[in-house]
Amino acid sequence: MSSSLNLSGRVAVVIGGTSGLGRVIAIGLAVAGADVVASGRREGLVHEVCAEIQELGKRSLGVPCDVRSRESIDTLRDRVMAEFGRVHILVYAAGAVSRKPTIDVSEDEWAAALDVNATGAMRACQSFYGALASSHAGRVIHICSLNSFVSLKEVAAYAAAKSALLSLTRSLAVEWAPHGVNVNAIAPGVFRTDINRKLLDETERGRELLMRTPMKRFGCAEELIGAAVLLASDAASYITGQCITVDGGFLASGVTS
Repeated sequence: MSSSLNLSGRVAVVIGGTSGLGRVIAIGLAVAGADVVASGRREGLVHEVCAEIQELGKRSLGVPCDVRSRESIDTLRDRVMAEFGRVHILVYAAGAVSRKPTIDVSEDEWAAALDVNATGAMRACQSFYGALASSHAGRVIHICSLNSFVSLKEVAAYAAAKSALLSLTRSLAVEWAPHGVNVNAIAPGVFRTDINRKLLDETERGRELLMRTPMKRFGCAEELIGAAVLLASDAASYITGQCITVDGGFLASGVTS
């Protein structure tokens, strides 16, 4: 079983892989043996993660990418194919969230949330499909959310987008299964990061999220790596159209005390 989880010889592209949970997943795939290209909008972070992956003895490439632009995604694909000649794994970890009462959300804000969190994934999948299908063992992993399943107050646009991303995962799994491409998702629970640390530790919302998590703690980013490596590997050869929730039991819970 250990050999089926080894990603040596695989090429992974992680879009949204330069910060937060995406960055941890990118590094985790490299530790598991893959050559990894982690991309995002901020060029400095792109080269920073590229260097970190190379320090692990794996190949990488520093190419920025804006998921709002099909041209930008296609440029990333072309650079990766020119350098590596193939792509086996595509992880879409790009995302953006803002909190606002739904009555106050403008149409532009709604459209922006859908564009980054869902439409960008569609662009990336369309762009990389040929390379993934040619590998005969393609893997797509979308990073969804608890909001793909349940409502968290005043993030309706984000929830709609992440629900769309889960639906896209299932639709592509059905369409692409005959072509050797498995499409799955990971839905992280509540993970403490530099961005949300104050919200989780100092607000009533954070205390409620903790109370509703049966494990009574927030996740550590590294706890997502196992699910990502599994879905990227040969061990997941018969898994497609699924979403692995890594949430400390959040979605399973009703009354917790």
